[in-house]
Amino acid sequence: MAAIARAAQARRWAERFGVRVAAVVSNKPEAGGLALGRELGLETAVVDHRGFDGREAFDAALADTIDRWQPVLVVLAGFMRILTPGFVARYEGRLVNIHPSLLPAFPGLHTHRRAIEAGCRVAGATVHLVTAELDHGPILAQAVVPVLAGDTPEALAARVLSQEHRLYPQAIEGWLAAR
Repeated sequence: MAAIARAAQARRWAERFGVRVAAVVSNKPEAGGLALGRELGLETAVVDHRGFDGREAFDAALADTIDRWQPVLVVLAGFMRILTPGFVARYEGRLVNIHPSLLPAFPGLHTHRRAIEAGCRVAGATVHLVTAELDHGPILAQAVVPVLAGDTPEALAARVLSQEHRLYPQAIEGWLAAR
């Protein structure tokens, strides 16, 4: 999230595309992204999923909160909940996520462990549009990192994360330029 906000400022997205990073919204009150957002001067909001009876009610409240900023693009960063089809449809074509694998390989969880166990020589990250099918939306950008001999999931994850911080702002900028 911080990499995106900093890129938006450094690359002058407001001037070039008429957009800005408006807010950080989280389902976890203790999420580090909220503090980072405040440090960067962004508005923040919490919609705690534990306060709702089901996914549909939570997603409706989350969408209502997000809509206060009338977003051009909704960026998921560190959001680890599966969204309902209704939520996804509400932001169709303008809801993006980053996934720590080279999709379509290794959707879901434990991607680094699975890549190592499969004997992959490369791993990476994928920025994609979100669809109702988990980790199967159209790919906007990918970054590749080598899987090294003796790699642990944690070591691989650290290398992938460094690429995610570069890749996500680039993919967003590409989406903005193409719209």
